[in-house]
Order: sequence, then structure tokens, then C-alpha cells
Amino acid sequence: MRIICPVKRVPDTAAEKKVTEDLTVDRDSVEAILNANDEWSIEEALRIKESRDDVEIVALCMGPDTAQQTVRKALSYGLDAAIQITDEAVAGSDAVATARVLAAALKDEEWDLIIMGNQSSDARSMLVPAMLAEFLDVPALTYAKRLAVGDDGAVEADRETAGGHETVQTTLPAVVSVVEAINEPRYPNFKGIMAAKKKPLETKDLAAIGLSADDAGHAGSATKVLEATPKPPKEAGEKIEDDGTGQVGAKALVDFLVEKKFI
Repeated sequence: MRIICPVKRVPDTAAEKKVTEDLTVDRDSVEAILNANDEWSIEEALRIKESRDDVEIVALCMGPDTAQQTVRKALSYGLDAAIQITDEAVAGSDAVATARVLAAALKDEEWDLIIMGNQSSDARSMLVPAMLAEFLDVPALTYAKRLAVGDDGAVEADRETAGGHETVQTTLPAVVSVVEAINEPRYPNFKGIMAAKKKPLETKDLAAIGLSADDAGHAGSATKVLEATPKPPKEAGEKIEDDGTGQVGAKALVDFLVEKKFI
């Protein structure tokens, strides 16, 4: 079984973000990290590998040359190899363009299962897993909080919903996106970190996967950011002096909730 784990280089979630002139996030202005949601998918893939003898796990990343550090971080968890799509034309890709590039990168690859995080911390669109499955014409099991893969190729997942979960089933090949509740990711050990430096990492540009500049980036995107406004400075809160009965404070709270349309 060959498992593909798409991973993404994202800006540090704790850092103050800046926007460039073309209204995309300035990814060079802050420290880049491995998308936290991808740690859950990596862990789930590793657990499948530990349960059987015939599993290879390959990381797949779309990003600039500097994203190689993120790919090596993914490999340090215990993955076997990586593929990186690096091309200046992919900058600014939306969810549709991203899914298109990832699908094209896999068209000549052998794989059985794709496991990925349900979202990236920079965009949080939660659209790429389902779009990738659509481009690949395979089933999508999204928002999985439990995943079971049988030796016969059967796949079963508990899919997280607003009211609990629903159990869904399919057969390989398939795309699965996972949520935080699915597992507790391990930390890379020193041996894994050192080994990651020597593991195979194949780099390709858009031409190598059969795409042109019109298929990715701003040109290949179905959506466009029209305006970006800086977050307003935090305003001082309003202090209510109660008369000791609690009624003044209670009324002020109710009035605030009504004004904000919370009630």
C-alpha cells in the first residue's frame, strides 16, 4: 500500500501576518512551519504502516524552494520519501488551483490512499480534500475522527458532524481528511530528524506534471481577493458600575447582547 500525505508550509499561526500588493499573505515576513493539521494525517498514516508490512508513505508538498525545510520536517516523523512541486507560477493559488496541481502531481504516481489534514491554518477553507478527490475521480471521506483500513481495501471512517458523527465506508483508492480528534501526533526523535536529511525528495515544476502557468496561481484560481483591510486596533472595554442589586449590570449585559444580535 502506498499512502500519500499532502503537507503544507504555512506562516506561524502566532505571528502577525502581512499582506502583499497582490493581496496574498506575505509568507517571507514570518517564520514558516509545518501545518499543524498535517501532523494528524501523518500520525494516522504512520499507525497504518505500523499495523502492516507493505506500506510506504510519501509526503507531497506544493511550495517554493524554501518549503523543502517543511518537507524534511514531515519526513522526520518517519515518512519514506517526498515529492515537492516547486514553480513560481503556483504562488497565489486558491483551493481549486491547489487541488488541480496536487492531482496532476499524482497522475503518474502509484498510490492507494491519500490522508490529509482537513484544513490549513493559513486559509482554513477546508475545501482542498474534497476538490482533490473530485479531480482524481475517487471517493472522499472528509472530517474523519476515526479511520480503519482493511487488508481487503475496505475503508471505514467516523465522519465528524455538528451533532456527533456518521460512519461512512468505501474502497481504495480514496482521499481521507482527518480532524484533530483522530489521534495524538508523536514528536520526531533525533534519529528521525537525522534520517530525514537523506530520504529521497523529488522536485518537479508544473511542466513536469503536465500543467502550465495558466493552471495555477492567480491565473488558474476560481476565486480572487478583491480587498484586504488591516485588523482594527483593540478598543477599550466598557465598564459598568452596578448599584449593588445586580440589576444594573444584568440590564447592561442584556442590552449589549441584544445590540450585538446574540439574543
